[in-house]
Amino acid sequence: MEKENKGNALTRRDFLKGFGTGALGAAVAPKLLAQEAESIQTKEGKIPVYSKKQITLTVNEKKISMIVEPHETLLDVLRDNLNLTGAKKICDRGECGGCTVLLDGKPVYSCMFLAIRADGAKITTVEGLAQKDKLHPVQQAFIDKDAYQCGFCTPGFVVSSVAFLNSNTNPNTEDIKKALSGNLCRCGNYFKIYQAVDQAAKQMRRP
Repeated sequence: MEKENKGNALTRRDFLKGFGTGALGAAVAPKLLAQEAESIQTKEGKIPVYSKKQITLTVNEKKISMIVEPHETLLDVLRDNLNLTGAKKICDRGECGGCTVLLDGKPVYSCMFLAIRADGAKITTVEGLAQKDKLHPVQQAFIDKDAYQCGFCTPGFVVSSVAFLNSNTNPNTEDIKKALSGNLCRCGNYFKIYQAVDQAAKQMRRP
């Protein structure tokens, strides 16, 4: 999953690296986060601090501007602000992959990605994969192969599969398993999921 910082906004990791997690950090954090776009000096250099920030995203080909708070994740913004509920909040700690979306074409756990870091990025959710009335080959393959049971994890698997097949349209089974290792299916429907991805790959190879 994508781990690089995007832009200069304060991330949780940067903040913790600069101030630690002890009593001092807990005492100064509320005051620092109440400041307006000021920077703080840490061992890692200067880090901008925001109480709120206006960001611009291109979500499913539509450009959107909004004001977000430093603690808001990309998943929060997509679900609560934009009503795009395909990405699921399941584990909420970057372990299950149910919240996977594409950020500039790369899969990310949106529950762990701060919205401020996504400023200027192009976001694609499961809702944005179909072209008008035609499903993406991965979406169609998941239907054809019954690659879901409860369906809760399905959007994350579909988005991760799309990202994978965009870079490898001729995978073997081991490639598919490795590519989807960051997504969990509690129903254990992995065999049909792998079949669906294989079918989608064949479809995407066709001229």
